[in-house]
Amino acid sequence: MKILVCVKQVPDTAEIKIDPEKNTLIRAGVPSIVNPFDAYALEIAVRLKEQNGGTVTVLSMGPEQAKEAIVECLSVGADEGYLVSDRKFGGSDTLATSYILSNAIKKLGEFDVILCGKQAIDGDTGQVGPEIAEHLGYPQVTYALDAKISEGRLQVKREQESGYKIVEVQTPVVLSVSKTAFEQRFATIKSKLAARRKVIPMITSEDINLDFTRVGLKGSPTKVKKTFTPKRSKTCIRIEEPDEKLAANKLLEALSEAKIM
Repeated sequence: MKILVCVKQVPDTAEIKIDPEKNTLIRAGVPSIVNPFDAYALEIAVRLKEQNGGTVTVLSMGPEQAKEAIVECLSVGADEGYLVSDRKFGGSDTLATSYILSNAIKKLGEFDVILCGKQAIDGDTGQVGPEIAEHLGYPQVTYALDAKISEGRLQVKREQESGYKIVEVQTPVVLSVSKTAFEQRFATIKSKLAARRKVIPMITSEDINLDFTRVGLKGSPTKVKKTFTPKRSKTCIRIEEPDEKLAANKLLEALSEAKIM
């Protein structure tokens, strides 16, 4: 079984601050991590490999430093990793990014299962995984919680508003993964050292067949106008009423006046 996982290196949101004048993220000095949902996708991929044999390939798009995210993935079960990086890709929105990634995937060959996190914690669009499926013409299952092979078909546990359901699908397929019930495994010192010794090839614009009107800022139909932290105001109203019904009525009145309901 050939499995591919798309991962993104993102800033640790616990450390993010907003420039009040430019309304942009202050990335200087902010540590970078593997997008948590992508880490869950990787864990499902490694479990599939352990159960059925095969290989797990990691693919990431970003600057040179994104290789650190790939190294981390190699230390917890991935077999090989590739970095998609080129100045011409700068400013790509989700549509342009998914177009680039889908063509990089085609260059790497055919895969039975392609996994992505359901969304990246720095953008929260949740669009890249489904768009990759559309570019490749593959079926897709979103909000995946787990997956296993049964009688030659892939059974996917899919999250719903209440509980979950089992979806059976033929491969090749693209899965967008939610937070799973199991955590990602930890790397050992030995696996970290082995991961750092592996070569991570870079895929540039010269290596894949692209329509350059569809990449970078030029190929991005959406633009980020500004990023900001919403202003929060705190007010407190204390309702002191011994009668429960009267207290409830006063609460409803207060909520109505505040236009909350």
